[in-house]
This record gives sequence, structure tokens and C-alpha cells, in this order.
Amino acid sequence: PSFGFLFDIDGVLVRGKTPIPAAKTAFQKLVNSRGQFFVPVVFVTNAGNCLRQKKADQLSHILGVPISQDQVMMSHSPLRMFKRYHEKCVLVSGQGPLLDIAQDLGFCQPITIETLREKYPLLDVVDHDRRPKILVSVYFCFQIVCLLAVVLFGEPVRWETNLQLIIDVLLTSGYPGNPYHHENYPHIPVLACNMDLMWVAEAQSPRFGHGTFMVCLENIYKKITGKDLKYEALMGKPSELTYQYAEYLIRAQAAERQWKQPIQTLYAVGPATLAQVDEIDNSWESELASSAATHCRSVLVCTGVYNPHTEVPSDTRESITDTVFHGHRDFRFDPGLVEPDHIVPDVDAAVDLIFQLENFAP
Repeated sequence: PSFGFLFDIDGVLVRGKTPIPAAKTAFQKLVNSRGQFFVPVVFVTNAGNCLRQKKADQLSHILGVPISQDQVMMSHSPLRMFKRYHEKCVLVSGQGPLLDIAQDLGFCQPITIETLREKYPLLDVVDHDRRPKILVSVYFCFQIVCLLAVVLFGEPVRWETNLQLIIDVLLTSGYPGNPYHHENYPHIPVLACNMDLMWVAEAQSPRFGHGTFMVCLENIYKKITGKDLKYEALMGKPSELTYQYAEYLIRAQAAERQWKQPIQTLYAVGPATLAQVDEIDNSWESELASSAATHCRSVLVCTGVYNPHTEVPSDTRESITDTVFHGHRDFRFDPGLVEPDHIVPDVDAAVDLIFQLENFAP
């Protein structure tokens, strides 16, 4: 094969925990009788609350074909390339087994929000029931840790706690027990995964995603300081970084199967489209070999967030842009990137179309 598949999961293969019927049919066309894939396949999800192996096991159960963790790309997977942060003490925000996830990615000294609030009991006071039951000396909460970066894995459960403590860390240069110093700008590095404003589950309407939490954090920081919160890197669909890393995983699969023909075209199947952003940090590029793919085609399915009855405005200056482009603040709106190459009813139709376009018969 000279092409590979990048499959989204939510809205393409499942809705919440409910499998989409077309998914199992589609994947029977992609494997032989021994369960080996005819073409390289990577599952690209913006989920970030579990390890790759757990997601691979879930996909194997849903699709009825064996999926390995090397075929799964979580929103946080590119953090493996940011090695200069791996030895530093970093604050991690999100949910799920955060310490296991961070350590699996290479971080040696991750600290969770929950650990931080235990070390600084005077900081988390919005919920009166979680305030210290006894008087705590302010000296007990003074410079216990020094945090050198913040990693946002995904939306947390207790937004008020995470928003408060992350702001504390940013405005004290990593010493949350100290008074705020507004002149400390730019703040310590922030790396964020998954910028989805909303996502589709079983409910009739989309639900808040990590992008919504980031909107809150960005606006609180600017309201307090008058300055923009800056990101060292943004990863997860539709970031260019994510697709470059996914292409790297596709090439690794082709090499393992000893397929000699270079992978020239990637087909991204799902609701996501590519976005361009002025990357602040591009040191990760040295971790990847030169890309061989010359094309990335988007195949949009109608089983997720996408509404086939809405149109992309040609004039991005119009106010309607705000109702169409739900991408992150730092992404440039480009109708040419939002417009998909193909639109199909579901993932099964997507596989048939791609085989047809590539004149490929397993």
C-alpha cells in the first residue's frame, strides 16, 4: 500500500460508549483472516484520560479486530518528543491515571493538582466543604515545591480547583504559595493537549471538551494580568504537530511489515480537519524522520459533530465565522482547511471510497 488511514474515534467509531454499527463492517474489510491489517492504520483520538493500551483494548472489543497500542495515538502522545521537560517538575491537569500517563510519556517528576492542593491547603477555598477544618499556618504553605511547567492533559472534574491552582502557579513562576507577581511574564511553559471545544457522546447535543476549559483559563489569566496566556505547544487534532506524529507512526508500521513502497497519502477519517498555528516550540521536529507523505486527504463522516446542512462562510470577516469555527484561539481560520476533501455517510462508506480512489483491492 502507498497510503494509510488515520481514524478518529468519537463520532466515527463510537458515540460515547455505543459503537456505531458501520464501524465493525468497515474494519472487516481492513484485515485478513489472521487479523493483520492490509494497510497501516492509526487511531487518532483527542482523548487523554487513559493509557494507550487501555484504548487499544477498548477498540479491539468494539471493532472485533486486534489493535495494538502502537496503533493508538492519544492527544498527549506527541509529548514523548518534548524530552527537555521530562526531567523537570511539572504540574499535570486532567483526569484518569494522570501519574501513570505522565510517567509513560517520559515525565520523571509529575505532580497532580490534588497533590498540590494537599501541599497548599489554603489555596483551594471555593468549595467551603473542602476548606481546611483546622487553622493552617501560612508558613506551612510556603515554597514547598517549584514547578517548572504546566501540562494540560484534558478537562478536569473540579474546574474551579484546577483553574485556581494553575493560575496560582503561573502568577508565581511555579511557587504557588507565594504572592502574585504580575511582572513575571512570560509565565512558565504551558503545554496543552486536546483543544476540542465540544465533543459528541450519547446526548443529542455536543458536550463541553477540554477546549472549553482552556477558554476559561485563558480568559481568567487575561482578566487578571491584562496579558495573553501563551502556550509552548498545542497538540491533539487538528494541530499540525499531531498529524506529523501520526504520519511517523504510520511509517513505523509500514517498516515493521517490511512494505517497501513509501506511504504517500494519508486519509484522515472523521470530523476533524487540519489547522495551522504559529508554533512557539518546534524543537520536536528533530525527533521525527523526514516525512514521506505528500498528501493528507480529509474524509468527513456524518455520524459525529458535523452537520451536513451548515456551510463554511467564504468571508471569514463575517460574524458568522464565530458560529462555524470552534477551533482554538491560536489557530488561524482557513476555509480551505475546514472544507473536507470528501463527505460520506459513515466510516464504512469512507473505507469503500478510499479503496476506490486508490484502486486498491485487498
